Amino acid sequence: MGRVNDLDPLASFAALLTDEGRALLDSLDAYDPAQELATATRLRREHPTALVSAALGQARLRQRAVAKFGAEDARRMFFTPNGVEQATRRAVASYRAGRFAGLGVRSVADLCSGIGGDAIALARAGIRVLAVDRDPLTAEVARANADALGLAALIEVRCADVTEVGTAAYDAVFVDPARRGGRGRIFDPEAYSPPLSWAIGAARTRPHAALKIAPGIPHEAVPEDAEAEWISDGGDVKEAVLWFGTRPGTVGATLLPGPRSLTGTGLPDPAVRKVGRFLYEPDGAVIRAHLVAEVAQQLDGGLIDETIAYITADGLRATPYATAYEITDELPFSLKRLKALLRERGVGVLTVKKRGSAVEPEELRRKVKPQGPNAATVFLTRVAGAPTMLIGRPA
Repeated sequence: MGRVNDLDPLASFAALLTDEGRALLDSLDAYDPAQELATATRLRREHPTALVSAALGQARLRQRAVAKFGAEDARRMFFTPNGVEQATRRAVASYRAGRFAGLGVRSVADLCSGIGGDAIALARAGIRVLAVDRDPLTAEVARANADALGLAALIEVRCADVTEVGTAAYDAVFVDPARRGGRGRIFDPEAYSPPLSWAIGAARTRPHAALKIAPGIPHEAVPEDAEAEWISDGGDVKEAVLWFGTRPGTVGATLLPGPRSLTGTGLPDPAVRKVGRFLYEPDGAVIRAHLVAEVAQQLDGGLIDETIAYITADGLRATPYATAYEITDELPFSLKRLKALLRERGVGVLTVKKRGSAVEPEELRRKVKPQGPNAATVFLTRVAGAPTMLIGRPA
């Protein structure tokens, strides 16, 4: 093969797609990062140095990608560092593709497609996709992924500025604006690339659309003609989505796996009441969607403090939208009292949760030095405005 230019990312990536590059990558399926130096030294005896470096880098990225894409897909796909970081988790992308399919959508313009995570999920749902990204390397990686997963017939990849791409031929648009810059995460929606206002305008041109945004978006920034959905996977909040052409003005939380979906009904904030036998910690998507009141109503519960999203109730009820704990003790905040109580009960496995407290869990764990065979959970929080410790265990 020709010389690999390790200063040219496109040339280095193209080398990985050659027969030699693919064979080299296949040989790194069981790659151990701890043995990288020895592995690199061995491989450089038979392959160009730059190709070995590119293959080892790709092997590292594939290992990182397993958490998002699963081992079977990750070992066949290609990645960039930013692509792994910013790609939608497969479970979330599959859920969204299912929603599009349920709306009767047969074709989607995927704008800011990245390495193709959402395009892959859409194609697997039987939807034809135009995947657009302005970065040449990212577009080549997306094209390679469509081919590697046998989806090239349904995914057209185009390297272009999304603001210059016509979408009239598609049933829907999906926009995933870049929310990271040179200094890290971008919190101002108008600083996204492209800006949220442009994405909203693009969404309104088609019968259906979905815009992926940061879960911390203020509710007042949600357009009146959009449905806002917050999504968590395995308890971790992953994103918010603005849907157009669905249920304008609706706010919802969706929990994966499942999916389990909760829709807002406009309830007022729950009343504050004294701590009961059980404490419920709502899922993060429920909190972000401002649907704690809906969950409290299901549980016949109230809040422990008007500013804290913990629900308390006297009874134990099953709900997918919150985790229940049985509370055994309620104490004013005091490290000395907590340490004595934990010692008395032989607690060595201590889970620390906080909401409304400045104390860091690791700092508290270091100071109380839990020891013993038993386990407990301590909540550092406020009850009716007062710093409080609630001790309990999962119900």
